[in-house]
Amino acid sequence: MTPAALLPQGLADFARAARGRSVCLVRVLEARGSVPRGTDAALLVGAEDFAGTIGGGHLEYEAIAHARSLLREAEEGSVAARTRRFALGPSLGQCCGGSVDLRFSVLADAGDVLPLLQGLEARPHQLWLYGAGHVARALVHVMLPLPFRIRWLDTRENVFPLLLPGQVETVHADDLAAEVADAAPGAMHLVMTHSHALDFDIVRAVLARGDAAYCGLIGSATKRVTFERRLRARGMAEASIESLVCPVGLPAVEGKLPGIIAVSVAAQLLLAAQAAEVRA
Repeated sequence: MTPAALLPQGLADFARAARGRSVCLVRVLEARGSVPRGTDAALLVGAEDFAGTIGGGHLEYEAIAHARSLLREAEEGSVAARTRRFALGPSLGQCCGGSVDLRFSVLADAGDVLPLLQGLEARPHQLWLYGAGHVARALVHVMLPLPFRIRWLDTRENVFPLLLPGQVETVHADDLAAEVADAAPGAMHLVMTHSHALDFDIVRAVLARGDAAYCGLIGSATKRVTFERRLRARGMAEASIESLVCPVGLPAVEGKLPGIIAVSVAAQLLLAAQAAEVRA
């Protein structure tokens, strides 16, 4: 696998990175009783790595081991798709009480699995992240396993990590506020650049659109008051100003370390994304 595969990634990203190599697609065909995941769950298993999950625990351990045994068989000839039932009881060291039927399909080229992934991954939310400082880096790391596509923007060159999975697109641009116009309606925007002046221009552009699912600004309550005053002076509607989230993160999570802030903000973004889905 490529070095980028060491980072969390979705099934499609894993399949693209593993093109030309054999993989085994493991899908939940049927679930009965108490089980960790339903029929929307799947694994892609390679000889040395895997992506996705069918719920973890010993069930997943056994499924990966079985998938790799099929991959070894396939090296000596074709292997037909197989279905195997797993009872989530004492034999697996689990007490869920249910059972799952898993379908194991070996594909000679991981790229061939892409058409089979429809509906197996959550539709990603779109996050536009402005600024590549220490908090932004921590946030991207936290959000890699989550259903988000991240467009990560900065005016500075050579500030992004070299290895990122396909769900993260990096953009170097001189005018980040102008980039806002390219966002899809309902996108989420989080502003944390190195410049308060640049922060203001981006926030103003996002709020002026009026169609963001979330507009967050890193900073203190004092920074918010300053931005509110400047936005009013430029004729911004009061309802738009009130929609600005600043400070960002869940109030109950305290701490100023980048990792703590990242976890708090990621949780807030998930809540905002779920609220946007309900409104839709």
